[in-house]
Amino acid sequence: MNRLEGHAALVTGSTSGIGRGVAEAMAREGAIVIVTGLGPESGARIVDGIVAEGGVAHFVEADLSAGGSEIRRLAQEATALAGRPIDILVNNAAFLVPPHPMTESTEEQIDKVLEVNVKAPYLLTAALVPAMVEHGGGSVINMGSIGGVDGIKFTSLYGASKAGLHSLTRSWAAELAADGVRVNTVAPGPTLTEGNEDLRPLLEKLAEGNPDRRTGTVQDTAAAVIFLASDEASHIHGVLLPVDGGALAT
Repeated sequence: MNRLEGHAALVTGSTSGIGRGVAEAMAREGAIVIVTGLGPESGARIVDGIVAEGGVAHFVEADLSAGGSEIRRLAQEATALAGRPIDILVNNAAFLVPPHPMTESTEEQIDKVLEVNVKAPYLLTAALVPAMVEHGGGSVINMGSIGGVDGIKFTSLYGASKAGLHSLTRSWAAELAADGVRVNTVAPGPTLTEGNEDLRPLLEKLAEGNPDRRTGTVQDTAAAVIFLASDEASHIHGVLLPVDGGALAT
């Protein structure tokens, strides 16, 4: 039996990159997967690929910076398309800004990063958790970053947003464990995706100091998410699992 058979998963930001890899991996493990992000054409391609491999997936277009009404609509439509409560939520979507000195951050950048990286996961989790609890529990996995743990030059805004998400993981784990909802964080290090190939030299340079001396792959991160979503992690609450080649260990 596949590890996620009988579950319904919503993966935000899953039309590309790590989110796409997570959505595809969850479908291969038997979950009904709701793909969401901006761009119906991209979403349709992901869904078609999953279906072609024998999986079940649907797409909901949503702008996570648009506020509570949009996020509640996403939760409602995802649940309706799945035909059952969403019991796996992966808060993967993030707004990235190029590395820059903190004195050059604009208020617009600060607002957008916090809206997408902190506020949206907060509201979406709050919208879906009651049904998880009512139907016996579930798993919330926040996509963090080693940048939210270590101080990395010129990334203070993004790092602060991820540190906030890490904090939410711990608080929610303490709040929801007794109700059967597990909350954990996966924190990737420098990771190559199909969308950041132009950054390969920079990412490889960053990874040179890792104990395993290589950049991460989408598959590396997806495997960690699958484990935390599965029953194999049934006694794991509130952890931050680095997928970073040992960077945080040094």
